[in-house]
Amino acid sequence: MAGENILSIDCGTQSLRTILFDPEGRILQAERIVYPPYVSPKPGWAEQDPELFWQAVVDGCASLHDRSAADFLKVGGIGVTTQRDNTINLGPDGAVLRPSVIWLDTRAAHGSYRPNFFMRKIYGGLGVLEKIYKIQGAGPTNWIRENQPEIWDATWKVSQVSGFLNYRLTGRVADTPSSLVGHIPFDHKRQDWASPYSLAGKVFPIEADKLCDIVPSGETIGGLTAGAARLLGLPAGTPVIGCGSDKSCETLGMGCVDSSMASLSFGTTATVEVTSKKYFEPVRFLPAYSAAIPNTWVPEIEIFRGFWMLSWFRDELGDEERRVAEKTGCIPEEIMNRLLDLEPPGNRGLMLQPYWGASLKDIRAKGSIIGFGDVHGKGSIYRAIVEGLGYALRDGLETLEKRGGFYCETVAASGGASRSDRICGITTDILNRPLVRGETWETSALGAAVITAAGMGLYPDIMTAVKGMVRYTECFEPSGENRGIYDGLYGCYKKIYKRLKGVYKDIQDVTGYPEKWDGDDRNQGELK
Repeated sequence: MAGENILSIDCGTQSLRTILFDPEGRILQAERIVYPPYVSPKPGWAEQDPELFWQAVVDGCASLHDRSAADFLKVGGIGVTTQRDNTINLGPDGAVLRPSVIWLDTRAAHGSYRPNFFMRKIYGGLGVLEKIYKIQGAGPTNWIRENQPEIWDATWKVSQVSGFLNYRLTGRVADTPSSLVGHIPFDHKRQDWASPYSLAGKVFPIEADKLCDIVPSGETIGGLTAGAARLLGLPAGTPVIGCGSDKSCETLGMGCVDSSMASLSFGTTATVEVTSKKYFEPVRFLPAYSAAIPNTWVPEIEIFRGFWMLSWFRDELGDEERRVAEKTGCIPEEIMNRLLDLEPPGNRGLMLQPYWGASLKDIRAKGSIIGFGDVHGKGSIYRAIVEGLGYALRDGLETLEKRGGFYCETVAASGGASRSDRICGITTDILNRPLVRGETWETSALGAAVITAAGMGLYPDIMTAVKGMVRYTECFEPSGENRGIYDGLYGCYKKIYKRLKGVYKDIQDVTGYPEKWDGDDRNQGELK
């Protein structure tokens, strides 16, 4: 039947994918447009031209049309899911005013919020004063306001990548609550823009008329404009449905619709999320983000560098594995994963804390590897990385369970590293819970397709669409014989940060790394 196929646009940091799904969630055609992740005009800056994202949409759709015009012309709805925490400034005519500041950017603003003496004492007593200064300093809109006031004054709308693409498709700058994740004044508890008198409104002040419209996930943002229709090769008026961020759509695309199943993302940034009908902060002063299912939330614990650490190992220690991969025609990670078989479960006591990039939960943390002996070699370090990430994910999952008052019976894994049976097996042993893997690797795009299908009326609601479109191919069961050693070593892992926290601070004081945010009267909120 005409008009039942779904076009998902999934815009990531390094590539954009245009994917055609049928109403049952099966991929008909897919195209991946690769681009540089960012440009860095100055050290620490990470920017990207938003026009590159839009051109990738146009090129991707052209490729899908060329491959199968019959499938492409049956598109009845479009959904957009994108990377989070990007800042795009649009002028009154919709033109891009400057490159987008993306989530990898580390430049620092001063910020305008200065808590009074009373509030500083409260925040200090709660141990969050430095976090507030750091979050404020990391706000791209604060930096643009301070350093490029002419750009800020000329700005009509501030948007995320998803809002920008929605605008190019429909002529309306609109986004869903689950897409509005970043250094912006959004109140996820209320799923609406924050009051200017709230903490978020004070830390990230943006004039109300510069903010985008909010549309619930699953509702129509607008129809494809005549201009966009000509570029994409689709009929004008084709509905564009509000979806969600890549992480929220990934969680939905793995079928995690309540707190009984947790979503593990084995990506550059590793995350553990659950869908909750109850709002709770996973970490103090860190919101639970809005879920792709309206009126629910996805509390999230993040390991900032996550499975990027496998790339770090490949680039820093994997010369031999890269050479073998080149000779055999496979990817280096496939050769690296064979190293996991060289060490027994527990890695004979070699443990790693994967804080190669500190999080808001542990702003002073640094990475550490402890337990070396003469039996350990390069393969031991690789296994320590994989097991360390497993311990960190277990810690994050147990934190969510404790704060939310629930228990996850199963976990679902997605992301590049989840393709490895070895990594999935180690993770399920450490978590001591069954781990399922989805039928498709394109889980963010599938999540967007699920929402779009419901918005098109192919299913009565998003929950029903999940049942009809999400399937699993493998289930990994924990090995009882490994439970004792992993439970014991996890107890050791939990002590590492507590024991080294003071040492990390001493190292920071000596080296100045990571940067310290000072809250005293002389340098309040500035980067030292």
